[in-house]
Amino acid sequence: MKISILHFFILPLALLISCKDDVAPAPTYDYHAHIFSPLSTEKHLGDTLHMEIEFESHTGEIVHNINVRIFNATTQTVVYNLPTDPHTDAQGSYEYHDDLVLSAANGFAEGIG
Repeated sequence: MKISILHFFILPLALLISCKDDVAPAPTYDYHAHIFSPLSTEKHLGDTLHMEIEFESHTGEIVHNINVRIFNATTQTVVYNLPTDPHTDAQGSYEYHDDLVLSAANGFAEGIG
């Protein structure tokens, strides 16, 4: 009888331990935006602002969406908001390049951030 009672408690415990769900851990997203250009040099109206930005997942995950925004420091108005389609699906990293002429038509003014 002792063996039957022992099996009654040990067998269900062994089944519970051996039947764990094999749940894959959630991916770790460690994203950074490395800004290589523009440099912090002084710019004036009429200058061309070259942008070179690398969006990178340091864990190798897919970079799904990117966005670059430039704000007027005084008014907090968005003067640049691209790309219009931010979807990339790039594996590991995505490089964004663009050139923007600094002009009043683009929302820039001399001496204002």
